[in-house]
Amino acid sequence: MASNHGAAEQRTKHHKVEGPKKHVVAFIFSILLTFIAFATVISGEINKDFIYVILMGTAFLQVFVQMAFWMHMKDRGHTFAIIGILFGVVIVFTAVIMAEYWVWW
Repeated sequence: MASNHGAAEQRTKHHKVEGPKKHVVAFIFSILLTFIAFATVISGEINKDFIYVILMGTAFLQVFVQMAFWMHMKDRGHTFAIIGILFGVVIVFTAVIMAEYWVWW
């Protein structure tokens, strides 16, 4: 029984409980990225190509923040989920490239 108590104690030492501070920071960063995207489109005075670059950059950062902080992909034990997501991204990009060739040829 003493050995079980030591194993449980060891598990709790390695598992840190996150407080709300990181979630609040992630939420504020998500709101800021959304505001930047809306402000860029609403301004209308910026070159359209640059607007696309800003939108893609904020979208990429938004996905990273959502996956890291809200889906907890930054924690250990999510390797299978990350591999699945990356495989899905490869499939989607392949489908988009194939659709482009199909339409243009």
